[in-house]
Amino acid sequence: MAVGPSGRIVVEIDPELKQELYAALEQDGVNLKQWFLERVGEHLRSRGQLSLPLTISDGDAADRKYR
Repeated sequence: MAVGPSGRIVVEIDPELKQELYAALEQDGVNLKQWFLERVGEHLRSRGQLSLPLTISDGDAADRKYR
């Protein structure tokens, strides 16, 4: 994908997926640009954070090890 100096981002996706995304965003009351910019902000903020391993246990001792 070419990276140019403008503020535009062009992504080609399956037309059915595009329609599904637009429908979901409409239900959520947000447009594609708002949604995308929120996701970009979240991604960039999370890049500097370390992730911690998470183990969900149902009480079985074998589940209590870190992965």
